[in-house]
Amino acid sequence: MPELSFDKIVIVTRKTALEELIEKHNSEAQARFYIERLGDSFDNYTSSHKAFHSSLDTLNRSLPDIRCQWIDRSFLANFLFGPKDLVVVLGQDGLVVNTAKYLADQPLVAFNPDPTRIDGILLPFSVHQSKEILKRVVTGNYQIDRLTMAQASLNNGQTIYALNDLFIGYASHASARYRIAQGDVIENQSSSGIIVSTGAGSTGWLRSILTGSAAIVEAREECQLLSKTRDDYRFDYSTEALAFFVREPFISRSSQANLVTGLIRKDLPLLVTSQMPTGGVIFSDGVEQDFLAFDSGTTATINIADRKLNLVVD
Repeated sequence: MPELSFDKIVIVTRKTALEELIEKHNSEAQARFYIERLGDSFDNYTSSHKAFHSSLDTLNRSLPDIRCQWIDRSFLANFLFGPKDLVVVLGQDGLVVNTAKYLADQPLVAFNPDPTRIDGILLPFSVHQSKEILKRVVTGNYQIDRLTMAQASLNNGQTIYALNDLFIGYASHASARYRIAQGDVIENQSSSGIIVSTGAGSTGWLRSILTGSAAIVEAREECQLLSKTRDDYRFDYSTEALAFFVREPFISRSSQANLVTGLIRKDLPLLVTSQMPTGGVIFSDGVEQDFLAFDSGTTATINIADRKLNLVVD
């Protein structure tokens, strides 16, 4: 890859569970009292906190001689990444997901702060590699995997991106009402919402849907384990397709349930038109606070995004 120059490094972190507890209960002592009074151990909170801050110190000492800016996850929605920023994430896989939808073409380097607790599917590097990895990246000596993202574009000009999944439905547990269309198939539906998953998200919400669906059919039909349904859930992060599932579709005189799952491709988008006067939402990657209003008359075109996550890999 040709040598690149970066204006700055932006390091994204999030508060530890202990820090969030202290904010809620005003002190560590009160947080400990609350947790232990409920019969839980406080030691996991403190040990996880120490492990994260040890990794944070290691990363801080490893940063190259370039301007750096630290931001907390809570500021991502209002932060403007520059086109020549190098983005570094230290945290769980979800923090990579949270960060990705606010990036354009910037490369992202993700470090696992605590491999004993964090799976690190989207965290290719240990923090102990940070000095070597960052030195290579800032001189342009790195490779990337380009991860497919999903995109919901509304007919009012708004757009939201997702690295893992999109939710389209009602803001609460009430039924979502909408018209869904793909190709020549069009129908009105009432359901618990639509999930659209990328390859990166296929190990999360998509897998949960398939696991639950298989278990229900097994119990109802007293059949053998639906191993293919349970196990054949994952597809590659770079696959140029998305999978969609309608959750709990309800059949009535005014609602159908034929178009309930399928693939979305560039030449075969999914169109969803809201029939909810109020309360309709579209949010991505589980962040319910960052949503698009999806009320009556609004049409969402769901397709592969026009951007990808450039994840630096070893």
